[in-house]
Amino acid sequence: MYGQEVDKRERLIESTRELLWERGYVGTSPKAIQERSGAGQGSMYHHFQGKSELALAAIGRSADDLRAKAEAEFSGPGSVVERITVYLRRERTVLKGCPVGRLAQDPDVMADAELRRPVEEYFGWLTGRLAELLEEGRAAGELDQALDPLTTATALVAVLQGGYILARAADSPDVFAKAVDGALGLLTTKEN
Repeated sequence: MYGQEVDKRERLIESTRELLWERGYVGTSPKAIQERSGAGQGSMYHHFQGKSELALAAIGRSADDLRAKAEAEFSGPGSVVERITVYLRRERTVLKGCPVGRLAQDPDVMADAELRRPVEEYFGWLTGRLAELLEEGRAAGELDQALDPLTTATALVAVLQGGYILARAADSPDVFAKAVDGALGLLTTKEN
C-alpha cells in the first residue's frame, strides 16, 4: 500500500511538471493532472492540499533536476570554458523551452510568491554558479581579466533563455544553437 501511495504521489508530481511545461499554470487543471497521472481526485487531495501545492512540488522538482544536471557539468573535467561549453551545448528540448524559464513568463506563477520562489532561486543559483566558474577561469588566466563574472554570467543565462524564445518563434532549434555559439564566441575572445 505504501509503495502505491508513493508511486501515485510521484506520478502526480511528474504529470504536473509535464503539464506546466506544456500548458502553463492556468492550462494545468486538476482534471488534466488526474488524467495524465492516472490518479483519482481522492489521491490528488490526499497528497496535496490543492493545485497550488502540487504545482509548487512540481516546479521545485524541475528546478532541482536542472540544478543537478548543471552542477554535474560544471563540476566535470576540463577547463572552465570547456565545462561551460558542455553545459551550454547539452542536448535540450529546445522547442519546448526551458521547463523553469517558461514559468518565469507565466503571469499566474509570477504573481504567487510561493510558486515564484523556486523559479527565482533556480535562476539565482545558476547565475551565481556561472559567476563562480567565470571567476575561476579569470583567476587561472583562462579568461580575460577585464571580464566581469557576474554580468557575464547574467548574460549567459539570458542568452539561453532568449535562445529558447527565438527558437520557438522561428520553430527551429538552429536559432538556439546560434545563440549559444555567439555567447561562446564572446566568452572565448580574450584580449592579449
